Amino acid sequence: MVLLVDVGNSNILFGFAKDGKVVDSCRLKSFTDKTSDEYYYLISPILKNYEIDDVIISSVVPLITSALRKALRKYSGKEPIIMGPGIKTGVQLKVDDPKTVGSDLICDVAGLRGISSEPSIIIDLGTATKYIYTKDQIFYGVSIAPGISVSMKALVNNAALLPSVELVCPKKVIGTSTITCIQSGVIFGAASQVDGMIERIKEELNCPNAAVYATGGLCSLIVPLCKNKITMLKDLTLNGLLNIYEMNR
Repeated sequence: MVLLVDVGNSNILFGFAKDGKVVDSCRLKSFTDKTSDEYYYLISPILKNYEIDDVIISSVVPLITSALRKALRKYSGKEPIIMGPGIKTGVQLKVDDPKTVGSDLICDVAGLRGISSEPSIIIDLGTATKYIYTKDQIFYGVSIAPGISVSMKALVNNAALLPSVELVCPKKVIGTSTITCIQSGVIFGAASQVDGMIERIKEELNCPNAAVYATGGLCSLIVPLCKNKITMLKDLTLNGLLNIYEMNR
């Protein structure tokens, strides 16, 4: 079984692939202050039910990459493949500086291999909300906005009388309590942003028929509220990482 590890700023996503398919996944909170030994004891209960034959890591948090690499090497006895220079991805980067493109964005585009080669918009709803434009495994660019959780934390931290609330969709747009008012603004506001950005990208690039896909930890909360047709691909990033692993093993 191949262990696929996607290290983000908020969570570490573990995917388990067998016979070319992602069969299971789970999340662990990202900690930048943990040692490799601490990560070893955190991940051991998660991995104990799986026989790990190989490991590949995509990370946008360098502080975690090193510690997690050592922990996984100790646990599996395998040297993890790390997304970076020298790794074949099958994704062409048509941007000003390809070195600045995050490995998570590359994995998202690689995840569409075999699904679509047509003009597509990928919306990745994570710590940041990313709008990627791609066609035929070519990465043309991305728009990056603060993620939903980040936006809510910024609001609460900068408004003395506003409490932190659970990210649950309220019944109405116009709230009648402080909690539902915040939930409405954050959640319906995020859905409206997604719809607005889709329309702007399609208009700017003159691709009105571009397919739209969504992934990330919060896509199941936001996508049902959007007015555009959006296909949810929960394991898009992991499938992209698996495709990249297959090219490099």
